[in-house]
Amino acid sequence: MKERLCAKSFRKVVELHIRIFPRGAGVKDGNPMKSFLGINVNIVLLGLVSFLTDTSSEMIMPILPFFIAALGGTGLAIGLIGGLEESVASILKVFSGYWSDRYGRRKVFVSSGYLTSSISKIFLAFSTAWQHVLILGPLERIGKGLRTAPRDAIIADYAEEEVRGKAFGFHRALDTSGAILGSTLALILFWFLKLEFKIIIFLGALIAFSALTPLYVVRERRVEAKRITLKISLAELPGSLRLFIIIATLFALGNFTYMFFILRAGQFFAGKIAIAMPILLYIWFNVIYASFSTPLGTLSDKIGRRSVLSFGYLLFGLTCLLFALPLSMFSLIILFALYGLVYATIEGNQRAFVSDLAPKELRGTSLGTFHTAIGLAALPSGIIAGALWQYFNPAATFFYGSALGFLAAILLVLETRFSFVDDRPMDQFC
Repeated sequence: MKERLCAKSFRKVVELHIRIFPRGAGVKDGNPMKSFLGINVNIVLLGLVSFLTDTSSEMIMPILPFFIAALGGTGLAIGLIGGLEESVASILKVFSGYWSDRYGRRKVFVSSGYLTSSISKIFLAFSTAWQHVLILGPLERIGKGLRTAPRDAIIADYAEEEVRGKAFGFHRALDTSGAILGSTLALILFWFLKLEFKIIIFLGALIAFSALTPLYVVRERRVEAKRITLKISLAELPGSLRLFIIIATLFALGNFTYMFFILRAGQFFAGKIAIAMPILLYIWFNVIYASFSTPLGTLSDKIGRRSVLSFGYLLFGLTCLLFALPLSMFSLIILFALYGLVYATIEGNQRAFVSDLAPKELRGTSLGTFHTAIGLAALPSGIIAGALWQYFNPAATFFYGSALGFLAAILLVLETRFSFVDDRPMDQFC
């Protein structure tokens, strides 16, 4: 009886969101020729949504570790919050991807996800203890969990395989360009206007709501609803995709929250500059990230995503290793540039690679599974990194990340060289 009531309630929620955010509002059907720089207009619109959302988020992110510390949070608390945010989001990512395949609807989950995040940011501004951030941060990430896999599925649906890396890289570049604007606004508001953290967070929350406007006119490609179960969908993933998800998850165990990189930079300064300079370096990180996302996506289309991703994992290991050493201002500039290059190499290309390996009819579920696997790894990653930071020393945190980055690179290269993966679906072994 309870299951019937839950299913009935879920259907009502879907129907309500469909009325609010109708499929293809503002975009005529059957017009695949509409494009910008060779990229479908719907992907461009989703990029604009991400641009505005990241402008909002990145007004908050560079000051968040200092905000948590100001509320009494330790290194372990920061690692716990950073890890829990991604892990909570990951729980919904697999289900949102599965639901989008199951019901043949993607936009409803994308829309509700952005709306949830926008509302949660408002309440974050009123936190008075780090435990409040421990609750509100993951709540904001629930919105990310709802929207990420269906949004990536829409991008993959509109991007042909030969330009898929470019499409994901273009979307990521717009997303990160918003991050540049947001973190720049955070620096201006903190350093020049001398606003408190809570005011900056509140202003960022207001900007988040503006992202809902371009989202209204995004059109999703018609996908037939499928009578599938979550268990069957997961079991039918090809072996090559399963192995890549394992390697990416191992890498995610070492890819701890960005907040430790910001805190590490702050250790080499004093006074108010110990906050302003890490924000400035974070802006530099985002500039590199945005500048190289599309070129590296295009490069992966030409030379293969495994090669590009292996390089990215290797570069992360090297970057973490150098962060463990005593640093000067010049070395921090170089290292934050390398950190931005790591993200430009990995983020979009990982998702594009999953889309390449996934069966077309289960693309949403495959992306959801991928996001969930690496997201679940974020919680132990954050806890381990935070414990090393607090109970040993900050250098130990970066040695840990370096080791796993190098290991993931080696495994991906070995998988490519020896090709020992059987691509048969799992159910053929049962």
